[in-house]
Amino acid sequence: MAEMVLIAMTIVAIVLITGLTLNGIVDKVMQGKRLAHEVRPPADPHSPGIREIAERQQMIEDRLRVLERIATDRGSLLADEIEALRRDTLALAPAQRQTENVAP
Repeated sequence: MAEMVLIAMTIVAIVLITGLTLNGIVDKVMQGKRLAHEVRPPADPHSPGIREIAERQQMIEDRLRVLERIATDRGSLLADEIEALRRDTLALAPAQRQTENVAP
Protein backbone atom coordinates (compact mmCIF):
# COMPACT_ATOMS: atom_id res chain seq x y z
CA MET A 1 0.00 0.00 0.00
CA ALA A 2 2.86 2.36 0.78
CA GLU A 3 4.29 1.69 -2.65
CA MET A 4 1.02 2.78 -4.29
CA VAL A 5 1.01 6.04 -2.35
CA LEU A 6 4.64 6.67 -3.32
CA ILE A 7 3.90 5.98 -6.99
CA ALA A 8 0.81 8.25 -6.91
CA MET A 9 2.78 11.07 -5.27
CA THR A 10 5.56 10.69 -7.83
CA ILE A 11 3.05 10.88 -10.70
CA VAL A 12 1.40 13.94 -9.15
CA ALA A 13 4.81 15.60 -8.72
CA ILE A 14 5.79 14.86 -12.34
CA VAL A 15 2.47 16.20 -13.68
CA LEU A 16 2.79 19.32 -11.49
CA ILE A 17 6.37 20.03 -12.59
CA THR A 18 5.50 19.43 -16.27
CA GLY A 19 2.44 21.67 -16.05
CA LEU A 20 4.36 24.52 -14.42
CA THR A 21 7.15 24.22 -16.98
CA LEU A 22 4.72 24.29 -19.91
CA ASN A 23 2.88 27.22 -18.35
CA GLY A 24 6.15 29.15 -18.09
CA ILE A 25 7.07 28.39 -21.67
CA VAL A 26 3.66 29.43 -23.01
CA ASP A 27 3.77 32.61 -20.91
CA LYS A 28 7.18 33.58 -22.33
CA VAL A 29 6.03 32.94 -25.89
CA MET A 30 2.90 35.03 -25.39
CA GLN A 31 4.93 37.85 -23.82
CA GLY A 32 7.24 37.82 -26.81
CA LYS A 33 4.33 38.00 -29.24
CA ARG A 34 2.70 40.82 -27.28
CA LEU A 35 5.98 42.73 -27.17
CA ALA A 36 6.57 42.25 -30.90
CA HIS A 37 3.05 43.46 -31.62
CA GLU A 38 3.41 46.55 -29.40
CA VAL A 39 6.88 47.50 -30.65
CA ARG A 40 6.03 47.15 -34.34
CA PRO A 41 5.58 50.65 -35.80
CA PRO A 42 2.37 51.30 -37.70
CA ALA A 43 2.60 51.09 -41.47
CA ASP A 44 3.67 54.38 -43.02
CA PRO A 45 1.21 55.29 -45.78
CA HIS A 46 4.00 57.18 -47.57
CA SER A 47 6.45 54.26 -47.70
CA PRO A 48 7.53 53.21 -51.20
CA GLY A 49 5.95 49.76 -50.99
CA ILE A 50 2.54 51.02 -49.97
CA ARG A 51 2.68 53.85 -52.48
CA GLU A 52 3.55 51.38 -55.26
CA ILE A 53 0.66 49.10 -54.27
CA ALA A 54 -1.76 52.05 -54.25
CA GLU A 55 -0.58 53.19 -57.69
CA ARG A 56 -0.89 49.68 -59.07
CA GLN A 57 -4.37 49.31 -57.58
CA GLN A 58 -5.43 52.61 -59.15
CA MET A 59 -4.09 51.48 -62.52
CA ILE A 60 -6.01 48.20 -62.27
CA GLU A 61 -9.20 50.04 -61.32
CA ASP A 62 -8.79 52.40 -64.28
CA ARG A 63 -8.30 49.49 -66.65
CA LEU A 64 -11.32 47.73 -65.19
CA ARG A 65 -13.47 50.82 -65.78
CA VAL A 66 -12.31 50.94 -69.41
CA LEU A 67 -12.99 47.23 -69.85
CA GLU A 68 -16.46 47.61 -68.35
CA ARG A 69 -17.17 50.46 -70.77
CA ILE A 70 -15.88 48.38 -73.67
CA ALA A 71 -17.99 45.39 -72.65
CA THR A 72 -21.17 47.43 -72.33
CA ASP A 73 -20.61 49.70 -75.36
CA ARG A 74 -22.40 48.50 -78.47
CA GLY A 75 -21.48 51.51 -80.61
CA SER A 76 -18.68 52.10 -83.07
CA LEU A 77 -16.35 53.44 -80.35
CA LEU A 78 -15.33 49.94 -79.34
CA ALA A 79 -12.27 49.82 -81.61
CA ASP A 80 -11.19 53.29 -80.45
CA GLU A 81 -11.42 52.23 -76.80
CA ILE A 82 -9.36 49.09 -77.46
CA GLU A 83 -6.68 51.07 -79.25
CA ALA A 84 -6.56 53.66 -76.45
CA LEU A 85 -6.15 50.87 -73.92
CA ARG A 86 -3.32 49.35 -75.96
CA ARG A 87 -1.57 52.72 -76.24
CA ASP A 88 -1.86 53.26 -72.49
CA THR A 89 -0.46 49.80 -71.82
CA LEU A 90 2.45 50.33 -74.20
CA ALA A 91 3.17 53.73 -72.67
CA LEU A 92 3.19 52.26 -69.15
CA ALA A 93 5.38 49.26 -70.00
CA PRO A 94 8.72 51.17 -70.32
CA ALA A 95 7.99 53.11 -67.13
CA GLN A 96 7.25 49.89 -65.25
CA ARG A 97 10.41 48.24 -66.53
CA GLN A 98 12.40 51.28 -65.48
CA THR A 99 10.97 51.21 -61.91
CA GLU A 100 11.56 47.44 -61.67
CA ASN A 101 15.22 47.93 -62.59
CA VAL A 102 15.62 50.64 -59.96
CA ALA A 103 14.04 48.62 -57.12
CA PRO A 104 16.52 46.50 -55.12
